[in-house]
Amino acid sequence: MENSVMHSSEPEIDDIEVLVADASHEKYVDTILHTIAEAAKDRGTGIAKRTHEYLATKMKEAKAVIALSGDRFAGFSYIETWGNKQYVTTSGLIVHPDFRHLGIAKRIKDMTFTLARTRWPHAKIFSLTSGKAVMKMNTALGYQPVTFDDLTDDEAFWRGCEGCVNYPVLKERNRKFCICTAMLFDPEEHLPAKLPQEVLERIRKIDKA
Repeated sequence: MENSVMHSSEPEIDDIEVLVADASHEKYVDTILHTIAEAAKDRGTGIAKRTHEYLATKMKEAKAVIALSGDRFAGFSYIETWGNKQYVTTSGLIVHPDFRHLGIAKRIKDMTFTLARTRWPHAKIFSLTSGKAVMKMNTALGYQPVTFDDLTDDEAFWRGCEGCVNYPVLKERNRKFCICTAMLFDPEEHLPAKLPQEVLERIRKIDKA
């Protein structure tokens, strides 16, 4: 990835578009992966590692949200389903350093959350995070703190934690708790979510393919 370029003017929130990603956005994947890795390094926290192909597939399947300022990458998040789609996570939320403190993380979180609720309206949405800002956004959306036992027992999800520096803690505690906080959103306790019509049409075409 190229280093961040200094710009003569600060980015403005009105110039940033948050949208459901598609195949045309694959060109940003390597930048996204680098930005996530650097953020985890700076915070000294763990991260579930993902490949270029993995994120590109999320984009093609309308399971990712990207923020752009013109052709510049500003932020990203994606969706994963677990336990035969009974559980959903919105994962990998990241904002590029050039675009932080503009409220972009919340816009991405809201869009990804709405996308997840629209595609899997009966699935429980959960989060494992050590980030205070993410916990705050989760709470505002209706998530509640829960124990790890309330999350999916899908082994594929827990294998994703193996790339995290804190995985030994999780393993030692027999997956009962770790550094992260578990939070859960129960759709039965809330009104349905809504997405723009053009996004709904794209999702219907993907699901029929």
